[in-house]
Amino acid sequence: MVNLKKTTMLKAVHSRIWSLLLCAGLIIGLLTACDDSGSPTTPATPPLAKELVLYNWVDYMPQSVLDAFEKEYGIKVNYVVYESQEGAVEDIRAGKLYDVVVMAPEQIPRLIREGKLAAIDFRNVPNFKYVSANFRDLTFDPGNRYSIPFHWGTTGLLVRADLVKRPLTRWSDLWDSDFAGKIALWPIPRSLIPIALKTLGYSVNTANPAELEAALQHLLKLKPNAFIVGNENATVIPVLAEGQAAISYGWAFDALTAQKQGLTTIQYVVPEEGTILWGDHFVIPANSPRRREAELFLDFVLRPEIAGRIVNESYYAMPHDAAHPFILPEILNNPLIYPPNEQLQKAELTLPLSAEGDALYDAIWQRFLADGK
Repeated sequence: MVNLKKTTMLKAVHSRIWSLLLCAGLIIGLLTACDDSGSPTTPATPPLAKELVLYNWVDYMPQSVLDAFEKEYGIKVNYVVYESQEGAVEDIRAGKLYDVVVMAPEQIPRLIREGKLAAIDFRNVPNFKYVSANFRDLTFDPGNRYSIPFHWGTTGLLVRADLVKRPLTRWSDLWDSDFAGKIALWPIPRSLIPIALKTLGYSVNTANPAELEAALQHLLKLKPNAFIVGNENATVIPVLAEGQAAISYGWAFDALTAQKQGLTTIQYVVPEEGTILWGDHFVIPANSPRRREAELFLDFVLRPEIAGRIVNESYYAMPHDAAHPFILPEILNNPLIYPPNEQLQKAELTLPLSAEGDALYDAIWQRFLADGK
């Protein structure tokens, strides 16, 4: 005989199980919607922004590269120019909105300390693998968490050979009174102060107050014989070409610009005391509203063929070995852009300072602008 009570209980239990399974299925269906094929789909990726803001020196990124990026991704690059690194730092501190900024290493640690830079998600920048090993994991940004190397090069003297009576070979030639009134200087603290330090035999990265005071006094001797070049100029070459200056400090870019214009009387000299190496890096401000687009742009410029185009059009070296096949031989083999090892034996790279060191340099620079007061 069938136990009706037991059968009824089993049916109730089975009904309850199926109800739970059905509810679970409905919940899963709501959480993981299916496409027409019945396969689960992931949440849609938000569309890319139509614009990103690049904050950079004037004429420091070829327009053809920006146009190629826009053509491929539909993102217009709004190129905003700054007049000085110090001004760019203050703008970032003030919360102005930029997505990618080109920044010298000297400025990066203080921005990291202040929480003003975003950590880069290298899953979105796979082309970082092409950056030369010697330029990665530097002391100011271990692991490149906040920065990607962009350009590097030498600092030297630019000379109008026909306006000087002797060959110029040393940084100390800037202080020669024979050139009074014919010396052009860029108002860049971490270039000009290191030149004075190098001339005196000190490290370009010293934070010794006595050595910095000596550098200040040395610069104050130079100041009456020189004039300042406005940062609105992309290069000092017009000032030299017009004869306003006979000597200036500058970079390989300036010399190559002169060559391109057929100005054969303008020469570039790597001083005997040793060149001062410089570098620039890409960073993403912490308040950027378009970090994904910023990382997409960084990955784009690190493509070997795009990096090669940047070098070909800008005349600045990039730490990017995989770009070499795409760089014109006359540029890749030009010692002004890729200097030989013997020119780098006495070279020093300007490095970031501690917070105390930054304060010392800031004070020295303000006193230089105020004639030592």
